[in-house]
Amino acid sequence: MLHRRVMGVCSAVVTVGALALAGLPGAAATAAESPRPPAFAGSPDVSPGMLKAMQRDLGLTPAEAESRLANERQAGADAGSLRLELGDDFAGAWVRGATAKLTVATTDRSDVRAITAKGAKAEVVEHSYAELEDAKDALDRAAKRKAPAGTPVWYVDVRTNSVVLLSSEPAAAERFAESAGAEVRVSVRKSSVKPRTFYDLRGGDAYYIGSGSRCSIGFSVTQSGQSGFVTAGHCGQTGATTTGSNRQPQGTFRGSSFPGNDYAYVATNSNWTSTPTVNSSPQSVAGSTQAMVGASICRSGSTTGWHCGSVQQLNTSVTYPQGTVNGVTRTNVCAEPGDSGGSFISGDQAQGMTSGGSGNCRSGGTTYFQPVNEALQVYGVTLTTTGGGGDPGPGDPDGTWKTTTVYQAGDEVTYNGAKYRCLQAHQAQPGWEPPNVPALWQRV
Repeated sequence: MLHRRVMGVCSAVVTVGALALAGLPGAAATAAESPRPPAFAGSPDVSPGMLKAMQRDLGLTPAEAESRLANERQAGADAGSLRLELGDDFAGAWVRGATAKLTVATTDRSDVRAITAKGAKAEVVEHSYAELEDAKDALDRAAKRKAPAGTPVWYVDVRTNSVVLLSSEPAAAERFAESAGAEVRVSVRKSSVKPRTFYDLRGGDAYYIGSGSRCSIGFSVTQSGQSGFVTAGHCGQTGATTTGSNRQPQGTFRGSSFPGNDYAYVATNSNWTSTPTVNSSPQSVAGSTQAMVGASICRSGSTTGWHCGSVQQLNTSVTYPQGTVNGVTRTNVCAEPGDSGGSFISGDQAQGMTSGGSGNCRSGGTTYFQPVNEALQVYGVTLTTTGGGGDPGPGDPDGTWKTTTVYQAGDEVTYNGAKYRCLQAHQAQPGWEPPNVPALWQRV
């Protein structure tokens, strides 16, 4: 039987706030043809701007940055494989340090040999990842009834095998956790965080909503041949019109969700063409494979340019003045007003759109982003990538694998008569058929 434990921890946490960033050029452009993405071999193609930011923010040499990205890519594949092998025992995975050393947690000591055989470090813990997720879901449900005013952030922390609440009122947070009925370890950390969303009308690769506020493009997408982009939901409501940074008519919000989620889809007119790039120091976008906890990640904003850090937690809930947003990713990348809606990217893999946070790029900060794969799935749009990123192709007429489908770790498909299991979340695209990309699919 599981026992519910609520523990107050008086560690101080820096104030957090909300931010955003720019993702696409502000004028019409035509994407040049380029080869299909590689089957996840070696380091991704990193732009000079991102590489410079990784050196500055992570203290790496160019060679170390490229090596870390290659190691993170391999660690993601190994973690996905071990997650399937361990089944219900799996308790999370993360990387650490300049070499991105992989750690995999399990609830069963007999799994240690299988973990170390992959070259990873094993940690034996009390709660499985599924149990931690269930506990966080319980907090999310409780927050819908009454969100605690002084507890704006909670998340699954695989490194401590617990669910963490950040609160300026620890006693109230403990009562909130008790009322939620979370049946695993819940840690309350004293914090003054007050996340919020905001806009700042400054220059850069941006777009304008109506006649007022400004946000940044996240990632280019297409739908039935029409160009568009995904961005933050708090930037505009469905039906709102947009103009580009050149103040030319651009598009219309076809969908928007905030709070609860923080994503939106803008369909643009024929003068705008989707390109697989991010910001003024062009970084190519090759796919949307999800980065793991501890992985390096960079953000390019219209206000602050390229800044990098690491993924701190997945599946975080954060409460803004407008309401609670669930399922965002927490990072230690800084951002400032005017960066909202823009691109988070790890190597050449799209991760998400800036939602909110706190701090600034002089003293540092915390930033949350809305995972891009969820938005792609909800709106049925296709990420524009260096591999073409076109609209749905035929896939496998005799199997279940289809291009542009968003697959989650553990999903199963058939292709050419064989069965495969997904190792890492991503949107499928031509060239990434299961037999071609062993980092994403394992034959079973």
